[in-house]
Amino acid sequence: MIAVVGHPDLSASTLVLVEEELRARLAEFARAGRAGLVRAGKGLPTAFGRAARRAGLALVTVLPSRNGVPTQLAGLDPRAVGELLLLSDQVRLVEYDPGDRGSCVTADESLLRHCARVLAVWDGSPSNGRDVTAHLVAYARSHGVDVEVIWPRGAMHGTVSRERS
Repeated sequence: MIAVVGHPDLSASTLVLVEEELRARLAEFARAGRAGLVRAGKGLPTAFGRAARRAGLALVTVLPSRNGVPTQLAGLDPRAVGELLLLSDQVRLVEYDPGDRGSCVTADESLLRHCARVLAVWDGSPSNGRDVTAHLVAYARSHGVDVEVIWPRGAMHGTVSRERS
């Protein structure tokens, strides 16, 4: 599996750049028969889903659940989640609360432990109270997961809501 992590506040123009970069990188994984893994959300998760589909990579989208039953997607953009579900080859339910930052981080850590590679859309900045990208990169590396950093020329932070940490 190949997962994506990254800044939740990427500008619209950056998401376009990132989607193109992801598509190019994901094509090689598609040829190798791997799958992409993303936790439902808008911004980067949706760009990853689109790139995976265009590259021919199977996509697995993770949705929150409680006791094995899908939960309300509080705080998640329903259009983005719907698009990801349409792009997905498989949906997995994972126990986490999308409205709780700590719960999301724990879910991400659990998912990363089961991946062969992580594509990190990251400018190299440290984690802060809302953006845990640096933490997730360090976490993946500490668990022996290959991390590939992506930060295209011209990329910048913007106004995409910070729903995904």
